Amino acid sequence: MNPAAQQVQRTYLSLTLLSTFSASFIFGINTLFLLDAGLSATEAFVANAFFTAGMVIFEIPTGVVADTWGRRASFLLGAATLLLSTFVYLALWQIEAPIWQWALASAFIGLGFTFFSGAVEAWLVDALNFTNYEGTLDAVFAKGQVTAGIAMLSGSVVGGFVAQLTNLGVPYVLRVVMLGLTFLVAYLYMRDLGFKAHSAKHPIAEMKKITSESLDHGLRSPPVRWIMLASPFTAGVGIYAFYAMQPYLLELYGDPNAYTVAGLAAAIVAGAQIAGGLLVERIRRLFDNRTTLLITSTALSGVMLLVIGLTNSFWVAIGGLVVWAMLFAASMPVRQAYINGLIPSQQRATVLSFDALLGSSGAVASQPALGRVADVYSYSTSYLVSAVIQVGALPFISLARREKAHSDPMRTDPETPAESTPSA
Repeated sequence: MNPAAQQVQRTYLSLTLLSTFSASFIFGINTLFLLDAGLSATEAFVANAFFTAGMVIFEIPTGVVADTWGRRASFLLGAATLLLSTFVYLALWQIEAPIWQWALASAFIGLGFTFFSGAVEAWLVDALNFTNYEGTLDAVFAKGQVTAGIAMLSGSVVGGFVAQLTNLGVPYVLRVVMLGLTFLVAYLYMRDLGFKAHSAKHPIAEMKKITSESLDHGLRSPPVRWIMLASPFTAGVGIYAFYAMQPYLLELYGDPNAYTVAGLAAAIVAGAQIAGGLLVERIRRLFDNRTTLLITSTALSGVMLLVIGLTNSFWVAIGGLVVWAMLFAASMPVRQAYINGLIPSQQRATVLSFDALLGSSGAVASQPALGRVADVYSYSTSYLVSAVIQVGALPFISLARREKAHSDPMRTDPETPAESTPSA
């Protein structure tokens, strides 16, 4: 690999490490933090739903920011927004604020993450193409998956341990500090390569233009459309299943104050994510097409959610969680490679943001509903319902497989997207 491409990968992995490490301090305790602030289970997941609603509202505008001002500018705005919104969360926890204030603050956090989604991935792909990278995108995304897993593993363990020794607010203070460091590293080392930022003289017209072009290469492109339409089922369930695992495992464990156990659950997901990322290359060899791998992993993930919901054993639930997380980790780089292989550079960030928007839309609908199921029936029942929702993605991925996209075969390099406008 040439030195320029190596530098791009190092910057990508460094930013992935720092941003994930910053976020993961609260992964193991966020639901407990909301419950400790006086919210019910339903209200806690309503707050989470407003987080994803914020992502739905802001995904396209921030994607346009990345496709006009530049991907570096978008990342810096994201780090700054998350830093400020974390301060707000701390303040609301201290005063035990009402649900409407949590809803607004959660939407603000969602805004921060939308500056990241699409922009980082688009920056990486364009920079690798610019530096004449000769490998596959699957391999780079897998390295990112492993790096994120390491960061999440360490951050969630530290967050749970610190909360156990002090209180549930201290991990949020640590998050603020790390977000400041993330901003500094991005400011110093992240440069837009293979993409030229430009200012929009007429922002609304520019947004309409880029959005229209992005639809041409997104929902109007059949192979991309079907994968995108699977996202509301898988992403919505994924967010709920992860955050509901905190109180559910404490329930199975028998100690509602064992915050270290809640942090350990997030760490287990991170460890499984590392393993899944390391196994991507081996798993790829078992399949001829990327969509076949996605169909298999989606179906097996649904089975794991059933196992988690049906068991009364803490350790069986942990085992189901490990396999579920590994399936996600092994399939995500393949999905990223499939989609990026079909999107031109100029619309990449907006299309990827639109993809994230659809996933967030699913989370907006599913989280309050599943939280209500947990309140009225049980967390175990909510996992059974989650399994049913998960398999709803299978018909759409199957339709994508029928399109026979040029980025689908495992043996092809999906780095160079089609430049022509796909047919509807």
